[in-house]
Amino acid sequence: MRMHRGSSKGAGGSTPPPEPLPLSASGALEVEVEVARAGRSTVHRHRVAPGTLVKELVRAAGESPEGAAVLIDGRSVPLDTPVAPGRRLVIVPTFSGG
Repeated sequence: MRMHRGSSKGAGGSTPPPEPLPLSASGALEVEVEVARAGRSTVHRHRVAPGTLVKELVRAAGESPEGAAVLIDGRSVPLDTPVAPGRRLVIVPTFSGG
């Protein structure tokens, strides 16, 4: 087996993967998420790491990213947008199962 310089393959022994920092150590953001449904809304607060994507918050709120529109300040945003501190996300489900 040929290995390039710096390769760890075949080095023997295994090093455990690094553990992620707890949210409190990484400067977690608190984000308010409103799920708006036909005349009723529910509001949740989530603590997330910086760089968390909008679609991850949609999932955390129990909704499907593929079946929801997300608004920030009244404007639709792409699901791959990183969450900014101090913003309120409004999730509008666009379809229901059945």
